[in-house]
Amino acid sequence: MSTDSDFSLATRRHFMLAAAASGLGTAVPSLAWAQDKPQKGGTLNLLLFPEPPTLTTIAHTAGSSVTISGKVTEGLLTYDFNLNPQPQLAVAWTISPDGLVYRFQLRQGVKWHDGKPFTSADVVHSIALLKEFHPRGRATFAGVAEVQAPDAHTVVLQLSRPIPYLITALAASESPIVPKHLYASGRADTNPANNAPVGTGPFVFKEWVRGSHVIYERNPHYWDGDKPYIDRLVVRFIPDAAARTAAIESGQVQIAPSSPVPFAEVERLRAKPGLQFETRGYEYINSVYRLEFNLESEPLKDLRVRQAIAHALQRENLLKVAWYGQGRLTTGPVHPALKKFYVPDLPVLPYDLKRAEKLLDDAGLTRGKSGGQWRARLNLTPIPNEGGQRTGDFLKQALGRIGIDVQINSQDFATYIKRIYTDRAFDLHVSAMSNTFDPTVGIQRLYWSKSFQRGLPFSNGAHYASPEVDRLLESAAVELNEAQRIREVAEFQKHIATDLPDITLVAPDIYTIADKRVRNHTVGADGVAGNLAGVWLAAS
Repeated sequence: MSTDSDFSLATRRHFMLAAAASGLGTAVPSLAWAQDKPQKGGTLNLLLFPEPPTLTTIAHTAGSSVTISGKVTEGLLTYDFNLNPQPQLAVAWTISPDGLVYRFQLRQGVKWHDGKPFTSADVVHSIALLKEFHPRGRATFAGVAEVQAPDAHTVVLQLSRPIPYLITALAASESPIVPKHLYASGRADTNPANNAPVGTGPFVFKEWVRGSHVIYERNPHYWDGDKPYIDRLVVRFIPDAAARTAAIESGQVQIAPSSPVPFAEVERLRAKPGLQFETRGYEYINSVYRLEFNLESEPLKDLRVRQAIAHALQRENLLKVAWYGQGRLTTGPVHPALKKFYVPDLPVLPYDLKRAEKLLDDAGLTRGKSGGQWRARLNLTPIPNEGGQRTGDFLKQALGRIGIDVQINSQDFATYIKRIYTDRAFDLHVSAMSNTFDPTVGIQRLYWSKSFQRGLPFSNGAHYASPEVDRLLESAAVELNEAQRIREVAEFQKHIATDLPDITLVAPDIYTIADKRVRNHTVGADGVAGNLAGVWLAAS
């Protein structure tokens, strides 16, 4: 006898297959005028900062690489704003009832930019590379026991255990499909094709001038009808914040993703009649800012000290002062964009300085009789960007009120990573962490005891260990019943709110600024990190 959840899962699988085969499910355009008839031609200038370390994401997850990679290399699937899968290189797919067999029917007639045919052999090889070299792919594809290619346009994944999030992990930015004939030998992370990519996508790589720009030109043999509509895509790197703002205002660039200007400039630019702000398109890759505690630090081992710090934070003021109101307060580890898993009513310790002082007294961190002596001195390392720095300054003032002297470490990005994850020379850490598209992929690494490893970046920096949290995370990683998986992730969040290995502070607004002549640039969950095949330039 089938249960309601079994029926729902079967129905969903049937719909995905039928929708893919019939061409349904095309993502809804972000703007009403995207329904206008596309115009062909023109050059689109896209602003990107920082400059990416590589142009493909077969072995990298750097944010700027994620934004740029999908213009050339594509994925099996893409996703709408609700993270529902849509066809890209795969046109149909099925999942077995036990979740252990995934079958993909590939698009036919697709060619690599060098003219060679795209086949199932490319997919088989790409998944093997992702499993070996990709920072997140190592975990995502760890349960894939075998990848088979019964024919040139069919791929079958045999799993050793269920991977309930796998169907959401196949976007171009996360799991790109690369040509086997160029990646057949050597290491994927050092392949020259990473910096001069050959793909199946709408744009063909032409040149990369380091420190300046990348040029892509229209692929005249692209598989998707008349797309792409623009003739050329130029990605420009502008490191200076003031220069980025000027380039947007002057029209030197027509589109700029990932909140490219200083907080103080946002409202002024919003008033410009020729500009549009788009907040969608960041559902696939999203970020929360956290105050992470080093649980190896002597005073922070005591839960009362961590609770006192939480009581000292007037979170509404943090959002208003440090973030110019550009974001939303969050109660726990899950970003609100992950709607299924977000718990809006987790307990948050209220702003209460008297309670904070009492907790510190109880923990033995007392002031001197004069009331002027510091209770403790802690060093704080913020991620080196505007949000991290401003949050760090706010925390220094807030904790000073309860007798904690905060010393802020400022450094470049490489030194910051080494300080947190290798040297572990910090007490407090302001981090920006992406939840990605699923809690197992983006969040488990931050709290799972087994992900603590000295030198491993963007992992369990707190050195937090809880057998019950481990159990919940590990169970959710393989649970096929969606309702049960949601319950396990919710229960995990309750433990974090109580144990306080960190305090989630803000889910910042992330937005794309574009000239209003740029149409159809945000059509799904990956926004400007998508392939931009449907983008076009209006005459006025």
